[in-house]
Formats: sequence, C-alpha cells, structure tokens
Amino acid sequence: YAIDGTETFDVVGEPTPRAELTLVIHRSNGGIAEVPVTCRLDTAEEVAIYQAGGVLQRFAQDFLESAAAG
Repeated sequence: YAIDGTETFDVVGEPTPRAELTLVIHRSNGGIAEVPVTCRLDTAEEVAIYQAGGVLQRFAQDFLESAAAG
C-alpha cells in the first residue's frame, strides 16, 4: 500500500475501543484501496476526546457543562 502524498483517506466504521475499521485510500489517479485497521482509541475516554475534536475541545466542553450546571 505505497503512498506518495497525493492520496486522501477515509476511515469507515464506528470508532470504539479496538474496533476493526477500514482505511479507504483514494489515489489521485482515481484508484481506491481498502485496508483493514484496528482502532487505537483504547478506552471510552479516548473515544470521547476524539469525538470532541481533541483534548482542548473536550476540556472546554467539560468546563462549560460544569459552569452551566452550577
């Protein structure tokens, strides 16, 4: 699965801890390759951080939720 930097990538599947997903490689010549991969988000907390858009976004969400509640 050689790459040259012109590809774009999609990950297909639900990102849950250690899930089997598919990496779809879209080549500049129109070709497509599908590669099985293992999700390396190993805990529910890591999944939540990923879904929030990163650590800072997750911290901001938690902060705003606690400020609204209290």
